[in-house]
Amino acid sequence: MTIASLLPGALGFGTAPLGNMFRAIPDDEAAATVEAAWTQGIRYFDTAPFYGAGLSEIRLGDVLAQHPRDEFVLSTKVGRLVLDEIEDPAARDLGEKGGLFQHGRPHKMVNDYSADATLRSIEDSLKRLRTDRLDIVWVHDVAQDFYGDEWLAAYETARTGAFRTLQRLRDEGVIKAWGLGVNRVEPLELTLDLDEPKPDAFLLAGRYTLLDHDRALQRLLPAAAEQGVDIVVGGPYSSGILAGGTHFEYQKAPAAVIDKVEQIKAVAGRHGVGIKAAALQFSLAHPATVAAIPGATKPSRIAEDVAALEETIPSAFWTELRAEGLIAGDAPAPAPTA
Repeated sequence: MTIASLLPGALGFGTAPLGNMFRAIPDDEAAATVEAAWTQGIRYFDTAPFYGAGLSEIRLGDVLAQHPRDEFVLSTKVGRLVLDEIEDPAARDLGEKGGLFQHGRPHKMVNDYSADATLRSIEDSLKRLRTDRLDIVWVHDVAQDFYGDEWLAAYETARTGAFRTLQRLRDEGVIKAWGLGVNRVEPLELTLDLDEPKPDAFLLAGRYTLLDHDRALQRLLPAAAEQGVDIVVGGPYSSGILAGGTHFEYQKAPAAVIDKVEQIKAVAGRHGVGIKAAALQFSLAHPATVAAIPGATKPSRIAEDVAALEETIPSAFWTELRAEGLIAGDAPAPAPTA
């Protein structure tokens, strides 16, 4: 199935920040943020064991357990197991994501895309999330940079292990859909070329945004649309730099990125457009994308996201961005509103 019919709207909630991403978040603040998302009408929630070594799942589950299970869509990920063994979170080798969750739980995480690990990961997630079922399961970070040249070996393990296991669970009705959740275009292109197993959707983080979309436009999104594989956009604010933050690609933004953001802000200012609105609506304008899942750590951020999705953006804004070379000439923009 495609997941467009499964998702309750174009705006979901990505809960990586609830795993203490970048900073330690008080439990009550995390709970209030999830509850704010619910109050604002958001009914799709995405999480992962990786987010704070299970902390995000625990916090999300504590709040969602207070709401009827049939009224929301829930996704998590496989590919990493959270163990009882304790380690120093700041010392983990996570490649470009190093230090991202140094304030999370100190439980050791191991990468494992095998069939057995996939089933165990799902069982563990169900317990942390305090639920009896998952709607969507993503295979997480199968091409992450810490694999280096060995990412294809990790991908092959996932193809014969996690992919096939999740397809079987979907066919048996245990889950409703499965796919890959990555921040690299290459494994998604490779997966579209497979005869079997066939995913229902992809969660693509940071690769279809105002700041980075050229590669995805070339082949991935057209091929996904042709094959009916829906795209959920993760990280539409490019790790926060498009929402007033200082991070890009999980690290401090370099000068060139900051300069480009300032150029986009200047165009937005001339047209009275909020940059969050531009970023969110741009990511959703392509026919292949069906939802975006920005993260948040404060209740007020949820209201901002909802307002950004509803903001009216004049077509002249997109025209100027193209003329200035700030977005690709062939990148779809939202339908003209003025």
